[in-house]
Amino acid sequence: MAVYVLDKSGKPLMPCSEKRARLLLVRGRARVHRLMPFAIRLTDRKQAESLLQPLAIKVDPGSRYTGMALVRQQAKCVSVLSLMELAHRGAAIRKALEQRAGYRRRRRSQNLRHREARFDNRSRPDGWLPPSLQHRVDTTLSWVQRLRRLAPVCEMAIERVKFDMQAMHNPEISGVEYQQGELAGYEVREYLLEKWGRCCAYCFAENTPLEVEHIQARSNGGSDRVSNLTLACHPCNQRKGNQPVELFLKGKPELLARIKANAKVPLRDAAAVNATRNTLFQALLATGLPVATGTGAQTKYNRRRLGIPKTHALDAVCVGEVDTVTGWQRPTLSIKATGRGEYQRTRLTAHGFPRGYLTRQKRHFGFQTGDQIIATVPSGKKAGVHKGRAAVRKSGSFNVQMLSTVIQGIHHRHCRIIQRADGYSYAQISTQDSQP
Repeated sequence: MAVYVLDKSGKPLMPCSEKRARLLLVRGRARVHRLMPFAIRLTDRKQAESLLQPLAIKVDPGSRYTGMALVRQQAKCVSVLSLMELAHRGAAIRKALEQRAGYRRRRRSQNLRHREARFDNRSRPDGWLPPSLQHRVDTTLSWVQRLRRLAPVCEMAIERVKFDMQAMHNPEISGVEYQQGELAGYEVREYLLEKWGRCCAYCFAENTPLEVEHIQARSNGGSDRVSNLTLACHPCNQRKGNQPVELFLKGKPELLARIKANAKVPLRDAAAVNATRNTLFQALLATGLPVATGTGAQTKYNRRRLGIPKTHALDAVCVGEVDTVTGWQRPTLSIKATGRGEYQRTRLTAHGFPRGYLTRQKRHFGFQTGDQIIATVPSGKKAGVHKGRAAVRKSGSFNVQMLSTVIQGIHHRHCRIIQRADGYSYAQISTQDSQP
């Protein structure tokens, strides 16, 4: 993986190899500027004394993961310098907002002390996006700006994919059918009665009150799309609860196959990409750099023609017009958005009652949750050197989150900070371990 290089005043130079960076550090000509992504700062050179080559940032935006690549591109020949896979936390933001709304709804419905509703005097600006979607745009743009501070980037490229969600469900759709949709001429309940034969989908009970039931429960990520709804009598609805339908119908494979044939996968990820594609493109244009665009079909064609595996980062390499690609076998830097903590200092039960309280300060003994640390334990069961992400405690007994394990109960005296928390966790992964 290429090492980012800055001059003595902090301006970006051309990235170098790991071997060259090691020699510069050993000879005292450079010092470590940042650990993740790894960058060094020279002590004896300025940008004006160096020869720079044009570099490009390529972006493959997605709903849960965004692939990014720093490349050197001459004509249509691409040389890969760095690969990154950015994991978003939009689902966590959405869940937190739903939980907050539920707590407020409960307070208002039970006449508890609360402020009056303010929905009448709120307005949304043009181009407003929900927080979970705006997070995807802001995080991607933040990393583009960070890479521009670490490397002499001259241009960018982004895949502007657009999903036809009706065609994804019904490939044969055409003409006026796009305007009619699945519920043309029906109300939702009447449509479900006709679709499921006016009987319970699980026990086939007729002439009994039927309830609208989510095949995949909303608490497990199910949507309110009509394709995720079915009919169930009250006893079946209560027995199923929020169980996965595969578990509930474990002993009835034929019935399970019938229900799955009528159900369809929710298109939440495709809708998120469609909603953010133009906002992200406009944000990249606002940086002042030239931005090239490519289609999803073009990316897939380049990747298959060049025999490159499918990962988010390598998809970013194949965005736009590409003839040849070299250096793509390098490892990928996995970047996971973890946030910077939360303002809420009270832990609540599922019903909204307090069950515990967090400390008012987030930093203890000079450490904060999210700091990258090295813990050198001299003796005992946990003796050794542990490197990872810290989870701090007021007692001074910390946890160290490594790539696959968690070491608990490390005393703060054995810990040393190597990088302060910045809202992300990092890991080096091979190309085969990247998300497909």
